[in-house]
Amino acid sequence: MKKIYFAGSIRGGRIDADLYGRIIKHMQKTCVVLTEHVGSPHLNLMEQGKKDQDIYDQDTAWLRESDILIGECTCPSLGVGYELAYAEARNIPCHIFYDCTKTQLSAMLTGNPYFIIHPYREEKEIYEVLDSIL
Repeated sequence: MKKIYFAGSIRGGRIDADLYGRIIKHMQKTCVVLTEHVGSPHLNLMEQGKKDQDIYDQDTAWLRESDILIGECTCPSLGVGYELAYAEARNIPCHIFYDCTKTQLSAMLTGNPYFIIHPYREEKEIYEVLDSIL
């Protein structure tokens, strides 16, 4: 079973947390999502008491274990950008989704041919593409 690292904004903003949860639930039908907590509406509470070093160590371990990174990048996040670069450096395939009606993705992502970019206008488009990837 494929292991997925799902990347979505945490400290950069939780406006899309519900969307992350739906995407994660969809992927869990056929894959293991190592970062299922990213879809939790209570993530900030889950993070309390954890040292930043421990979070970094856990997330980078999950990245090294993953077969693929799926990122939802509508809400900009320094952490997600770092995770994408980390995955690229380790040749982990990266698929980036973003709502093109809400944001313009950074040229550091769209200009990099390593990343496979999936702009969408409606949420249902995400699931159709995910099914073809996974």
